[in-house]
Amino acid sequence: MNTKTKRTNETRLIPITALERRKKLYSLSFFSICMMKRLTFLTGNQNKLREARQILSGYEIVNEKIDLPEYQGDPHFIAAEKARLAVDTLKRPVFIDDTNLCFDALKGLPGPYIKDFLRLGTDGLVKILEPWNNKKAKAVALIAYCEPGMEPVVFEGVTHGTIVAPRGDHNFGWDPIFLPNGYDKTYAEMASEEKNQISHRSKALEAFKEYLDSQ
Repeated sequence: MNTKTKRTNETRLIPITALERRKKLYSLSFFSICMMKRLTFLTGNQNKLREARQILSGYEIVNEKIDLPEYQGDPHFIAAEKARLAVDTLKRPVFIDDTNLCFDALKGLPGPYIKDFLRLGTDGLVKILEPWNNKKAKAVALIAYCEPGMEPVVFEGVTHGTIVAPRGDHNFGWDPIFLPNGYDKTYAEMASEEKNQISHRSKALEAFKEYLDSQ
């Protein structure tokens, strides 16, 4: 009695070895790194660099420090010109951070000249306001981004607060004297995670990140 056999096409499932799995993961990791956009942050301040890397997760942030001229005038113009000059020098995508601390009683001063005023120290900044009852201030961060062949784009972040006697860690500029509205801790007394939720710089960086993600 003849028996007919029926052939079927079968797909064999071949298990992936641990070595093959590692090769696949390494390949994906290398691809992710290649696809990650590298941005140069023009700063020598490690605190600013750490804050930028925390907020701009998903982007490779490297820092560079070059000497730029100190411009005077409108803060947005100053930030844009610094970014433009940095790109002309480095020939790659660059962003810069310009910080302004504006006292209401002084009609916006120190503003973009806060670096010069910081030579007085935090105690000296507080003493400037002694003749006035109005201790209100606002912290303004301007992130200016530029690529070769494009015009700079400027992102602004603002946090309102009050100038108080220095409290907390004194390693980050005027953080010890700035008390954000609605909080009982100065910037310097806050953990980085808490500060990143409300700081002027984090707001500007978040706006910058939205722009990058949309490109």
